[in-house]
Amino acid sequence: MKQAYLECGKIINTHGFRGTVKLESWCDSPTVLAELKRLFFLENGAYRMVRVLHTSMFKQFVLADLEGVETEETANALRNRVVWAAREDLPLEEGDHFIVDLIGLEVRHADTNEPIGVLVDVNTSGARDLYIVRTQTGDYMVPAVPELVTRIDPDEAIYIRPIPGLLDGGAENV
Repeated sequence: MKQAYLECGKIINTHGFRGTVKLESWCDSPTVLAELKRLFFLENGAYRMVRVLHTSMFKQFVLADLEGVETEETANALRNRVVWAAREDLPLEEGDHFIVDLIGLEVRHADTNEPIGVLVDVNTSGARDLYIVRTQTGDYMVPAVPELVTRIDPDEAIYIRPIPGLLDGGAENV
């Protein structure tokens, strides 16, 4: 079952003295976080909604005024809190997937349907995402490019067509 709420950032500081918070974005871009009209805090196992009254960009960060946060003290109390977004509030292009929906999926060979391993992580720090696939012989990095990743079915598996040498070497590959 897909999660109804997804982590989208973290309050890392305050900004000014009127309760504005500074957010680190975990979205595809800070603009995605800045465009959200509501955020959620996970408290005692339940999600509590807070309206976003105003946002602006500051370098790669988002400055946000949140409903009920009107002083530096109340903003400071939120420091290091993770913020969540409702899945339906986050934009997702046709054919794209949330990483959280892919982690744990079986990885299969696109031509033979043979199981290869399980997706355990996605490295998003480079020009292209790298899928970290755990097999019986170790972890491997698979560039998330159409030439290798032929199909993703988030309810079933990720299908790849590995090139020679891609799955050789085990843990040294990662």
